[in-house]
Amino acid sequence: MTEFWTMGAGRPTSDDPSVFDGVQMAVQAEQLGYDGIVWVDSQNLAPDCYVSMALAAHATSRIQLGTGVTNSYTRHPAITASAIASIQAESRGRAHMGIGRGDSALAHLGLAPHGVNDFEQYLIQLQAYLRGDTVQFGETDVDALGLADTPQASRIYYMSQMGPKVPVDVAATGPRVIQAAARHADRVSFNVGADVERTQWGMEVAREARQAAGLDPAIPFAAYIPLAVHDDPEQAMRIGAGQVSLFARFSNMYGTVVGPASEQQAKVLTDIHDHYDMHGHGRPGSAQADVIPTEFERSFGIFGSPDYCVQRLGELIEIGIDRFIFRGSPLDPSNPDTEASARFTQDVIPQLR
Repeated sequence: MTEFWTMGAGRPTSDDPSVFDGVQMAVQAEQLGYDGIVWVDSQNLAPDCYVSMALAAHATSRIQLGTGVTNSYTRHPAITASAIASIQAESRGRAHMGIGRGDSALAHLGLAPHGVNDFEQYLIQLQAYLRGDTVQFGETDVDALGLADTPQASRIYYMSQMGPKVPVDVAATGPRVIQAAARHADRVSFNVGADVERTQWGMEVAREARQAAGLDPAIPFAAYIPLAVHDDPEQAMRIGAGQVSLFARFSNMYGTVVGPASEQQAKVLTDIHDHYDMHGHGRPGSAQADVIPTEFERSFGIFGSPDYCVQRLGELIEIGIDRFIFRGSPLDPSNPDTEASARFTQDVIPQLR
């Protein structure tokens, strides 16, 4: 069955602390009928995602709770595994580990995304910790303490008490990250927009990587997509403004377009890269949002009536996407644009079940 997830709080848009109320967002998402909710892990822009998940675990009963996404740099893999396993225990098996190489979390520390090779090694260790396996040390300096005995390897001893192993889902755009995810993750989530051709390309890259590694080529696929429902497409795009540039930039992180793209698509992706201002990350009216033509916005995201959203999402379901993670519609009952979320769960999801 296809799953429909939403994204929780990002950076604040006002001085109102309720903007960061991740618990109420989770409660609202569960009431609306979403299958899951994820929180960004960007320490300079949003509250701690694990605190939000822990609190939400006790305020909800059904909805899945996860990171969307954490990164492989700001926390040791043992710390990441321990944190998400704690959410698994507190939520009675509803935890989800979404991870990538890092974006805004690292930019606000003066760092670029984690290198792909280091990211893959992190994935290997993270999965081992989550299984309760032993992870061998590299170089150590603990012997300088002169203790009678010290650990010779690393293992989370209580992992077996935390419930079923937490699934690891990698957010990926470029071929090398897709390949690493295919080899070591439990799911690959594409950040390539709602374009069927680009999504099929990513799926093929993943399957080929699994075959080359001697693995079953089958692996679940998900997609991060900017989406807003409104009978007026222009209003739908207004509601989701700022989200297209946030996701599209991953297709041109370093000034070179990755994945299939037409000449016009490549130009827009290059313009987004050249104009990207991290101070406007995910915000409408940013320099990067202003260079996106309407045609690109409509193809990369999904903005329109319920029937239009059903048709676009149905195309992706048909090729094998079985989970969607949406960003675009708010989850604040006091915000009239939250009606877009309600319309999605009421008028779109039932047609796709």
